[in-house]
Amino acid sequence: MEPLWKLVYLFEPAPVTLILTAIAVTFGSAFRALNYGKEMERNRDLSEASITLDRSQALMIPVMSSCSLLLMFYLFSSVSQLLTVFTTVASASSLYFFLSPYVAHVKSQFGLADPYVSRCCSKSFTRMQAFLLLLCCSIVAVWLVSGHWVLNNLLGISLCIAFVSHVRLPNIKICAMLLCCLFVYDIFWVFYSERFFGANVMVSVATQQASNPVHTVANSLSLPGLQLITKKLELPVKIVFPRNLLGGVLPGNNAAEFMMLGLGDMAIPSMLLALVLCFDHRKGKESADSLDIPPYKGHKYIWYALSGYAVGLMTALAAGVLTHSPQPALLYLVCTFNSGTNNCDFMDEKGASRAVGRSGAQFDRENAVNRSLRCYSNSS
Repeated sequence: MEPLWKLVYLFEPAPVTLILTAIAVTFGSAFRALNYGKEMERNRDLSEASITLDRSQALMIPVMSSCSLLLMFYLFSSVSQLLTVFTTVASASSLYFFLSPYVAHVKSQFGLADPYVSRCCSKSFTRMQAFLLLLCCSIVAVWLVSGHWVLNNLLGISLCIAFVSHVRLPNIKICAMLLCCLFVYDIFWVFYSERFFGANVMVSVATQQASNPVHTVANSLSLPGLQLITKKLELPVKIVFPRNLLGGVLPGNNAAEFMMLGLGDMAIPSMLLALVLCFDHRKGKESADSLDIPPYKGHKYIWYALSGYAVGLMTALAAGVLTHSPQPALLYLVCTFNSGTNNCDFMDEKGASRAVGRSGAQFDRENAVNRSLRCYSNSS
């Protein structure tokens, strides 16, 4: 155990940037999921319908994740290039999904003309959509060549946002159950897997680098500029920041080491946060339309949940600094995040998320709102 004064390292640029980025991504993923659900409901676009997991499917996530971890632990070197190809396609698609609302906003703000230019896969493409697709493919191509950590983070954030928007949980109860199962999953694979498999499976998989198929092809064809193409790639399944970011002195084995946070530590909390944000949105909307319910001001519950996430993340990083060992982030996030959302304790009622924990007349006034509340995934 390191002395407590070493907690000052949490104020170094790398940990601060990691915490702020994770909080921003978690909130942004939830907000994008809410907006995407409203878009699908408004447009009735079933071709892009999201997947809503039921209880059994949600509880299978830790099981399937464990199987995937073991496969990556034993077979990663054999399938790394195939994984890179799959990740490349998924990253380009997710980046397009991530950036498309900003392009649409710029187009509407400046009143830009955007005629249709082509048709592909039964869908028409406008000029700006074609340009955005080209931009996303170019960014992914630069990442394949350089492997730079900034691009890795950009692609990882895009994957997180796309996942939370397209894969939904029906209510708070199932999401809380999933978090509890992942709590056990994270503890086992970080702390106890070495006893059974001879190595820390989670850390081994998280720190492995994939072979770059671009380098392999360039090398086989003896193409010029081979030295400019990285041989190994960090797959965008985590966000990473160098320990010496902006001249920081966070302790590590060498200056090239990175602090990292898995996408799952942002994506799964984001799914719960999206439900809380949906509750705030529906509650505010219904209270504004009702004469007997006082106007609902602001997103009250979202800040409790987001504060709990921030506290859990800082606790996980503090434990990592003090123990000088990898920590399962969900060990801390589940406790603090669920504590934060306990301020808006929810129960499932016929597929709806209903607020409880209120009393008397206040509950009676809000009961009409809560009965009408439906998860943002109903549009699918």
